[in-house]
Amino acid sequence: MVNIITANELKTKGVSALNKVASDEIETAITVRGKTKYIVLPIETYNYLRECELESALGQSKMDIETGNFIEESVEDHIKRITSG
Repeated sequence: MVNIITANELKTKGVSALNKVASDEIETAITVRGKTKYIVLPIETYNYLRECELESALGQSKMDIETGNFIEESVEDHIKRITSG
């Protein structure tokens, strides 16, 4: 379950409003005008998700290398390729 706090509560009460609803295991949604705009995560959860993201990117890079799905070029050629059109 996601805890919810309004942007106005956060504005008026600051971090103490987050401390009141946040826990070590549950994310907190910050709503703006009734719509969820931001999610606050415990740092351990954020670090875990970031590690998963990086592991996935590394796996994709390894697969690209194995399948030959990459380009070898000079720095100058790379800059030309990514800045043209």
